[in-house]
Amino acid sequence: MDASDRPQPEERDIAASGREAVLVLITTATREEADRIARSLVEQRLAACVNIVPQVRSFFWWENKLSEEEEVLLMMKTRRSHLRQLIAKVKAIHSYSVPEIIALPIVEGSTSYLEWVDEATRS
Repeated sequence: MDASDRPQPEERDIAASGREAVLVLITTATREEADRIARSLVEQRLAACVNIVPQVRSFFWWENKLSEEEEVLLMMKTRRSHLRQLIAKVKAIHSYSVPEIIALPIVEGSTSYLEWVDEATRS
């Protein structure tokens, strides 16, 4: 492989650069609850950024019946190392008895953005 075949710094994947960025998805019952959770997690540097999608329609099984609800979706970027603390915080302030909290690995991304996520979630 010659120099022209080597990935440029902005093309490196997260694993190669040592970052452990994740995308966390959380649904809430209301926009107010979404705002409260988002603000709390960013203020405590448990999330670098939270995007709020104001209206999603969810279909799910709950207590042995098919349910459908209007919900609000939070999409947050954070470090994998913050997940336990983030999950505990969300469970403490969320209105659902079983809140959806799902973390997905970010396998590639803009190096400068991922460095910002890393910096923004430092205590």
